[in-house]
Amino acid sequence: MASPRTPRRILISGATRGLGRALAQGFAAQGDTVAAHFGSRREEAEQTLASLAGSGHVLVGGDLSTPDGARTVAEAAAGGLGGIDVLVNNAAVNLPHPLATTSYEDWAAAWQSHVSVNLLATANLSHLAAHRMIEQGTGGRIVNVGSRGAFRGEPDHPAYGATKAAVHALGQSLAVHLAPYGIGVASVAPGFFETERVAHRLSGDEGAVIRAQSPFGRVASADEIAAAVLWLASPAAEWASGTVLDLNGASYLRT
Repeated sequence: MASPRTPRRILISGATRGLGRALAQGFAAQGDTVAAHFGSRREEAEQTLASLAGSGHVLVGGDLSTPDGARTVAEAAAGGLGGIDVLVNNAAVNLPHPLATTSYEDWAAAWQSHVSVNLLATANLSHLAAHRMIEQGTGGRIVNVGSRGAFRGEPDHPAYGATKAAVHALGQSLAVHLAPYGIGVASVAPGFFETERVAHRLSGDEGAVIRAQSPFGRVASADEIAAAVLWLASPAAEWASGTVLDLNGASYLRT
């Protein structure tokens, strides 16, 4: 008979809705305890918390765009759960700023916000969580949510594509550095997937164009992306450390 699975303590950034909520629900369903982070949408985060199976889950609020904010979130999560075994870096900014039609002031502000949240918050939370895992001495996992846009380019969202490419590179660097401590680090690179935030883009002609990007003729669900993250965060996925897993329905093929 297989021994029972040991519950783990999971910190998920950006867990108010969409993929973050699907991730929280997936980890909770397999018996883990979750610290669900939110920035400003507390009511939606409370809805996420109420939807989770099991007990012991906590909400942690904080502004990840600053080093102090990231520290506050990590400390609240570790305090509420009694430690951190898995970090999922999901929080992200993705606002349009096409160069030709964006003022310099707005361009600079867009880059600052994308770098602060998408890249620096990921780096800071990874440092804080990894130090916890090293002190605990039981290994752990870090999974970063990157993007297909890191490879194919994002003409209307260049800072998003660039910061997600940096997130992939960061994950691979940390995978090499943290392996001796039993900590696996991996990233996923989703294509377009359906969430509340992008639902308006999936209607009408634009939606048809987006769905046609994949030969399956559809976009992914948040649950499909979450399933891959859950596997990469599992004890069975240690040998996948360092990977960047494409999840785009063959809409973009790397060579």
